[in-house]
Amino acid sequence: MQIHFISRKKITAGAILILAFSSLFFAPSANAAEKGWRYWGYYQASPGAKAWTAAMTGPTVDIKDGSVEGWSFVFSADDIPSIAPSVKPDFQAICGKTKADKDTKRIALVIDFGSKAFAPKGEKIQKAFTTCVRTAKASQGIDVLGQVAKIRADKSGLICGLNGYPAKECGVEISTPASLKK
Repeated sequence: MQIHFISRKKITAGAILILAFSSLFFAPSANAAEKGWRYWGYYQASPGAKAWTAAMTGPTVDIKDGSVEGWSFVFSADDIPSIAPSVKPDFQAICGKTKADKDTKRIALVIDFGSKAFAPKGEKIQKAFTTCVRTAKASQGIDVLGQVAKIRADKSGLICGLNGYPAKECGVEISTPASLKK
């Protein structure tokens, strides 16, 4: 009996080839950008990072001391939030005066309420803000957010509103705002 092992590099290379090949046959429709969703996008910047990365998991992940968590009310026509917070993820600027200690961790937090272009009708956009959160070592992203903002979520865990914005909706599909069409 022979046992064959496939290296991680071969699996990764194979997956890339399959994705590239399949994209030749499954092109998105021409009107895919006619609609999209507005929702709270979740971004992260690991310690020392200077750019936002769209979080591909929910906020129930561990975060390290020195990280920056970002929330931005976004419009996106695909599964990846496309509009990062307008404030750069600068841990030093947000938490530089907060001393480290052995019992807690410091997480910089940015909340950006988005653009008037895709704001729910009749709702006032709040001003973006930053704060430094000192939290327990075991805290996850949702814990950090909950220390600073009032969270409204649906049954699935999708974050629907922060500090009352938006007031009622949750991840709704809308027509692409004219100002966002290219």
